Amino acid sequence: MFSRLASFAAKWTAPLLIGAAIAALWCRPLQAHQMNLSNAFITPHADGSVDVTVTMKGSDVDRAAGTHVFDAQTGLVQPNALAAAASQIAAYVTTHAVILNQDGSLCQAGPSTTSPDQDGVVVRTRWTCNGANQELHYRSTILTAVSPSARQVVLIGGEKNPAQDLLDSERTEIAITHAPKATLLEVIGRYLTAGIEHIFLGYDHICFLLAIIMWADRIWPVVKIVTAFTIAHSITLSLAALEIVRIPSSITEPAIAASIVYVAVENFISRKVQTRWRNAFVFGLIHGFGFASALQEFGLPRGALVPALASFNVGVEIGQIGIVAIVLPVLLALDHLFSLRRPVPQLAAAEVVYAGSARPVQVVYPSSAVIALFGTYWFLARTVLEGVIPNF
Repeated sequence: MFSRLASFAAKWTAPLLIGAAIAALWCRPLQAHQMNLSNAFITPHADGSVDVTVTMKGSDVDRAAGTHVFDAQTGLVQPNALAAAASQIAAYVTTHAVILNQDGSLCQAGPSTTSPDQDGVVVRTRWTCNGANQELHYRSTILTAVSPSARQVVLIGGEKNPAQDLLDSERTEIAITHAPKATLLEVIGRYLTAGIEHIFLGYDHICFLLAIIMWADRIWPVVKIVTAFTIAHSITLSLAALEIVRIPSSITEPAIAASIVYVAVENFISRKVQTRWRNAFVFGLIHGFGFASALQEFGLPRGALVPALASFNVGVEIGQIGIVAIVLPVLLALDHLFSLRRPVPQLAAAEVVYAGSARPVQVVYPSSAVIALFGTYWFLARTVLEGVIPNF
């Protein structure tokens, strides 16, 4: 009876969880902006004027400008509240994102227009400088006072291949006229770092990796799992980043949480780590869309699209290998500590059915339970309780 129930659960849990995520979120709003990451689109003109468009997540605007335009219940910016607070938000932006003349003096900010962008806010301002033919600078301290880790992606120029830069609390100013294009090595380094950072700060991706290798006591199954996951997320990351396939993050993010719950629960049902590369591949396709959302928010330079995309992907892979390289030795050390390894012929009948790892359940079960709780939390935070409880 138990074996039939286990077989049924293993077969149907993943489709039911993913289906529930899609059904619950099909009509949910697209979450377009990341916290603590803003964007600035800068277009200098021949007469010395400069158009600056700054976009931020609505909840970041409220934290920085002291407003209340973001509705936590819907996950969207409220147009009426935004209209009432437009001058306050414009004052914040034109104080913290400014254009400077060549002599360091402040250019003149014209009237700003403020508009909602789903869960974000867009502020457009035209700056008038002392004259043409001078080197202008852009300085931004957007969000740095409320979050020292805040960053801003800056795109300079209205052409199809704008110059791109990244500002943070330690680097707040760049030249915007005669702005040099990033070299190939700079692009590779920037996106390689972004990929590594994303996987190490992506706690949901880390939990998925931990859960799916929890029973692994040899290197080869781990190699197969990581390789399958990498191939799968590389496919969907590329398709989404190149805008060939589009799936809203309101669907993919809960599906990622559901995948975490599934692999964690599976640890209680099966120890067959040899075949887990199949799950890694299927769920890797979903996680790839999550990676793509982060990459699209960071921005892709059209003139170096392939190197940037490849570098980000390699960065993600380096991060994954780093996590596995830390976790697997710890698991093996715990195996030795518990001293419960036994040859397969001496396994109890219940263990022979699994024909998998002999890792102590005292290690796997509590860890998997905690990961399943995290996955459930994220799933609820991204669906029925979106905006009510924080989704970190």
